[in-house]
Amino acid sequence: MVPNPSLDHTVKLLFRDSELRPKLAIVLGSGFGPVQERVEVVKEIPYAKLPGFPQPTVQGHSSKLVLGMLGGTPVAVLCGRAHYYEGHSMAEVTFAVRVLAAFGIRDLLLTNAAGGVSRRFRPGDFMRLTDHINFMGANPLRGPCPPGLARFLDLTQVYDPTLGGLLDKAAKRARARWHRGVYLALSGPTYETPAEIRAFAKLGADAVGMSTVPEAIVARHLGLRVAAVSCISNQAAGLGPHALSHDEVLATAKEASRHSGALLEEFARLYGRL
Repeated sequence: MVPNPSLDHTVKLLFRDSELRPKLAIVLGSGFGPVQERVEVVKEIPYAKLPGFPQPTVQGHSSKLVLGMLGGTPVAVLCGRAHYYEGHSMAEVTFAVRVLAAFGIRDLLLTNAAGGVSRRFRPGDFMRLTDHINFMGANPLRGPCPPGLARFLDLTQVYDPTLGGLLDKAAKRARARWHRGVYLALSGPTYETPAEIRAFAKLGADAVGMSTVPEAIVARHLGLRVAAVSCISNQAAGLGPHALSHDEVLATAKEASRHSGALLEEFARLYGRL
């Protein structure tokens, strides 16, 4: 990664614009947008006013950084993310994570909508990521390595068990239909073929999506603890009776929003008691 003057500039803006100094950040992916309604806002900044932040173009993703309180805990919330399939580079996709780390964030919760590969999953279920498979064809750490960071990053345990335990407790209190499993990331924007889904199932994937993994890798490289949750928006290709569509993703997410909001709010509350 080459030096990026936008990073220093953006971090200075955050320090200037708010006195809140959260340690927890949450990225709201598809299906989790309504969670922002539960945040007691201290400062709201559109991505357009944050140098270096790419603008999401996908329906269901807003474009702002919110600093505030969730469940009584200070949080930084990224309302929407940039995706590799939109044409952004991996450096652009993960830029916000680098900003959050420089701002003082120590723990990162990533969320997404995903297709269910496991036949145990139904639309509206939630899955805590225990591991991932990167089939995006790119790695966000490719290129020059910043001074002081490892050239070769160990990914034996990407997703932190302590944060995962908090998610388990939060899911129980939110009465969410809850699973644990492996997330497989692809570049998109096409959905997978039935043959690919059969192959991914044999490789050990439980859900499939087009995000999260680059952010998780960069966060771990920077020393952040990471947790991640998928909202299962549909059965993957060949497992359900209908063709896949983004409208279905958004519709399922809307139905699951009560549970997703309660889940993340309870997680933040439990996190604040650590």
